[in-house]
Amino acid sequence: MITPDVAATPAEIDTALGDLQTHLNLIFARTRTLWKESAARIAPELQVGGYKLLTFIDRAGTASAHELAERFEMDKSVISRQVRMLEELGLIESRADERDGRLRVLTATPVACAALAELRSDHASRLRTVVAELTPDEIHAASKVFRLLAEV
Repeated sequence: MITPDVAATPAEIDTALGDLQTHLNLIFARTRTLWKESAARIAPELQVGGYKLLTFIDRAGTASAHELAERFEMDKSVISRQVRMLEELGLIESRADERDGRLRVLTATPVACAALAELRSDHASRLRTVVAELTPDEIHAASKVFRLLAEV
């Protein structure tokens, strides 16, 4: 283990970065699986893309199709299909924007909000179990790493 007062060699840094990349790949794979499982818990027909849009709409309160397309870097036709499915499943509602009637404002239905709240509670419980052996400082350090990676 490298102590803070000893400079790491380039080889040690490369090894550590390789280990980090390996574990990030595993996290991404697990995340994709978790999204699939979560989408299926909400509705068996719900696709992962629709689940991601729904969670964003729920957390944001409202969103437009344009915002979703920009946020998720998806083609508007894909967004349109996913929004239509979410509406058909009774998970979102669409209404005219009060400022610009040409735009549609999307909101999660109470049924969707309740299902997502239950999922978030389950996910938080699982995460608490996983990090139970870590100190708050270690959790903060991990959070800092993820924040920095998200800004790249």
